[in-house]
Order: sequence, then C-alpha cells, then structure tokens
Amino acid sequence: MRRAPLLKLVCLLLLSVVFTSGHLLQAASKPNVLLIMTDDQGWGDVRSHDNPLIETPNQDLLAKQGARFDRFFVSPVCAPTRAALLTGRYSLRTGVHGVTRGFENMRAEEVTIAEMLKSAGYATGAFGKWHNGRHYTMHPNGQGFDEFFGFCGGHWNSYFDTNLEHNKQPVETEGYITDVLTDKAIEFIKQNQERPFFCYVPYNAPHSPWIVPEKYWKKYANKGLDDKARCAYAMVDSVDENLGRLLKTLDEQNLADNTIVLFLTDNGPNSNRYNGGMLGRKGSIHEGGVRVPLFVRYPGTIKAGTVVKPIAAHIDILPTLLEFCGVEAMSEKPIDGKSLVPLLTNESNENWPARTLFVDRLFRNSIPGAELPFGSVRTDRWRAAFFRNKWSLYDMQTDPGQKNNVAKANPRVLKELKAAYQTWFNDVSAAGFEPIPIPVGHPKEKRSELPANESFLSPEVGEGITYSGKGNNGYANSWLEDWTDPAASAIWHLDVLKPGKYTVTLKYTCAKPDVGCEVKVSTGNQSLTATISQPHDPPKIGNQDRVEQSDNYMRKDWSTIKLGTLDLKKGCSDLKLTGVKKTGNELIDVKGIELTRE
Repeated sequence: MRRAPLLKLVCLLLLSVVFTSGHLLQAASKPNVLLIMTDDQGWGDVRSHDNPLIETPNQDLLAKQGARFDRFFVSPVCAPTRAALLTGRYSLRTGVHGVTRGFENMRAEEVTIAEMLKSAGYATGAFGKWHNGRHYTMHPNGQGFDEFFGFCGGHWNSYFDTNLEHNKQPVETEGYITDVLTDKAIEFIKQNQERPFFCYVPYNAPHSPWIVPEKYWKKYANKGLDDKARCAYAMVDSVDENLGRLLKTLDEQNLADNTIVLFLTDNGPNSNRYNGGMLGRKGSIHEGGVRVPLFVRYPGTIKAGTVVKPIAAHIDILPTLLEFCGVEAMSEKPIDGKSLVPLLTNESNENWPARTLFVDRLFRNSIPGAELPFGSVRTDRWRAAFFRNKWSLYDMQTDPGQKNNVAKANPRVLKELKAAYQTWFNDVSAAGFEPIPIPVGHPKEKRSELPANESFLSPEVGEGITYSGKGNNGYANSWLEDWTDPAASAIWHLDVLKPGKYTVTLKYTCAKPDVGCEVKVSTGNQSLTATISQPHDPPKIGNQDRVEQSDNYMRKDWSTIKLGTLDLKKGCSDLKLTGVKKTGNELIDVKGIELTRE
C-alpha cells in the first residue's frame, strides 16, 4: 500500500531533476551578456595602450583574456554612439543627431538589442547613463529593459549621495555614483543567474563634472598632469576597480565561462591628454575623436590574446551579439552593422571583406540645409574628412597622426570617398531632422514632464531669455534664466497620445524684486495665466568639482504653481510659455512644466 506514494514521490523527483536540468541547459545554451561602456574615456586612457600614467589592470586583463580591436570606431559624441550601439543602425536613421534639446531622443519605433534579447527570454537591465530619451517609450523601460537604474539625460551634476531613478521613480543614493551603479548591476546579475541576462552598464565617468573620490585624486598627484587629465585618470581608475567587482561577481556565481563581456567607450577623450598621437578628441570627426577601445571576452569561444586588425564600429555590436546568442533580429528596418563573430573566432582575417565606415557631426545640434554636415569616411587605409566646408584625405597606414593631407596626390580616391559620403548621408537622413515631439499621455505615464532644455526659445537664445550654464546649448540639467523680455517665449513640441484634460504645473524660482510678474501657458486657442505672488530664490549649488565648470551648478529646490487645466487634442501641437508682465529686472527662472492627465 505504501509503494504508490513512494513511486509518486520518485516520479516527482525525476520530473524535477529533468525540469531543472532542462532549465539549466536552456540557460547554458544562451550566453549571458555584460556590456560595459564608459563616457568620454579616450583610446589613450588605458594602460595597455601605452599610457604609462594611468592604471587600468582590469581593462588590461580583459583585453588579454579575450580580443582587442585595433581600429574600432564610434560617433564623436555620446548620444549618437548609444543609439547606434543599441540598434545596429547609424544614429541619423534613429532620429538622434545631437546630445540635448531633444535631438538625442531615439524614435519609439526603433528596436533595440534589449528588445530582441528580451523576446528570446533574456532578463534585461541597464545601469547608468541612457541619453536616448527620457519620455516613454524612448525611456529604457520602453526600449526593452526590465530594469533601469540611473539617469536619462546627457550628464549628471552630482556624483556623491545623489538622486537617480529606478524604473521612472526617483531614488536617493548614498556613495559615489560609479560604485552605486555597480552595486545595482551586481544585484541584477545575482538575481538573474538562473536565466540568460543582458546587463548593460553605461557608466557616466569620466564625463564632467570633474568629481572623484579623494583616494583616486591623490593617486594621480605629482604626475605632471593638468587637473582635467588628473581627474579623468582618477575617474577611469575608479571605473576599472568597479569593472573588477563585476568580473569577480561572474567568477563567484560561476557565470564567467558562459558570459560575453564587452568593454568600450563612447567617443574620444573629453580633454587634451594622451591619445596615441591621433588628431582630435571628443567631438572631432578625426581619428582621435572616434577611435576607442573595444575588448571582448568569451571563454572557450574567443581565444585569449586575439587582436582584430580590420576596422569595425559600434553598429557591429548588435549583430555580433545576436549571432553569439542565437537570436534572430526583430527589426524590419535595415541593420547597418556586420557581425564580427568571424573576426573574433577565426585566427585569420584574410577573407574579411573591405568595408567603409561613416561618421557625421552636426555641430551645436544644428539641422542641416542643403549642405552636408561635417563628417568623415574611413576605410582600412584612408580617412577622408569634411570639416569647415573643406575636404582632406589621409593615408592612415603611413600617417596615423593625420599630419599630411594627400588629397591633391590622390584625387580619384577622394572623389570616390566624397561620393560615398554623399550617398550615405542621403540614405541615413531620409527621414529628416524634424524634432521628435514629446509624447504626452502614454498609458504608462500619468504625468508628462516638459524639461526646460527640450524647449525651443524665441527669439534667439540670449535675446531676452536663455538656458542656464553655457547658455546656447540647453544641456540636460539646464533651466531657463535671464528672462528679461516678456515677449520672449519657450515652446515645447508635443505629441498627445491620449486626448483629455491635463493639469498644468510650472516649476520655477522668483527673486523678491520680480514678485508680481505674470506668465502665460497656451496651446491653440487655450491659455492659462498665473501671477507669481511669493518670492522663492534659493541659491545655485556648486559641486565638489576638481575643476569648476559653469554648467555644473544646480538648484535642488524649485517652487511649483498650478496654472489650471488644458483640454489637449490627440496629435501634434505646441505648448508655449511666454511672459505677460514684468515688475522687476526679469521674470522667473523655469525648470520645466508638468502635464498631469486627469
């Protein structure tokens, strides 16, 4: 009589073993991915790239244990590199052609590597700087990431004990931001070790502000460095230590052998420092602005000490990871990148076809007219560069420092590369450069934020109204200030997804002499007017900068006033903030507007 329960128990145990084994086999069949990218770390900011002043033992070890790319290229600035990395497409196709004012926003219909891996059963998490849109569905949670911890703008002003966000919710943190982001990435890895995961860690260091813990700052004293280079090296050292923590976690969780680890940076160095003798730095279309490190480790698949000689780029990361992970591309849009698996797994690169890679740089977030934007064309031998309306040509094999313009001696080569750049630009910019409107009323967002830096000012910046900091650019944490002309205005382009009534809230400060001023918000034939009746003028707060910068000041305390309700219609429209009456020297400073769906 006791055999039946015993037999049932044995069967259940066998089924459990089969299920568990199947689950583990399924997890083992798909490799994990740990993708680490730093911000403004140049090719030369690595010890193994012959820089004797910096210490990067974990980056150097990663290169030794896997593959090192000799000529790997990205975009000249942050947001375009991220868009290309995530989609496998040149950034101009995705709508990204700048770093602020909304020009960094990626079109919602783009399909990211996170969405593709998530569809194949991967847990997906991003920890750090996003910089491809803060509004749903441009937000990481709308682009395939189950978990997001970090910030969405182009830079962050505070690195110690700061406020970040976790899945759209604000959170207060303790400690240095690089350590905090690593902590969260490690938590994600541990929580998802029983299934394949994609862990994306885009650190914001060594991007300014120039803030770093004292122990790293002291370490780079007395090395003959200026303060920016000293702080950059210290910040990279901090990143390297945290890279070591990530690699140690993989070892401790027995995940290292089944995890692809990639380390790269997003553009050239953000100050004048060692960069291998290359021409240019961050923002430049030349070699020094776009050539960066790429190290890839995949034990048992990529031979330790592999050096990849042919040129490659950020657009290649997505197809490479998809092939390694056995996942089909979901996007119906063309993928510009090429899988690098053959280069990473074969000892010979002789059969690899010749390639041509392109770089554009739309300075100061400008929208081009009939003329081409500045840019460059790179082959394994040549770099043709279009800068300040002039073309130049360099033989990168004999002249890696771009000291000799050989355009006159090689007119046919230059003609071919110029034509290739024109054809490429016409193709990737076919969708145009119209600003991507801010989505309002998405089902997953009851409140839509309209930040000051995503407004368009009229008249021109500096003539009656401007952005804080450097004025002309409107960077991620800027606000509107020096509003001396009541007729000046800020305009936000909206795409109302769900029509209805929305409460309008203004975030502002007002100096005592300016109390009594009036402002107005309008759209179509509707308008709301408010009089500022109480002063609220907290001081600008500086940071623990090693090198002071004007755009790194902030205000943590903003007052709010509800102006009333607007009935927003479905579709695209503009929301305009303008002055009505000035009582003192100027009107209010504005952090932004919030629209809350009733």
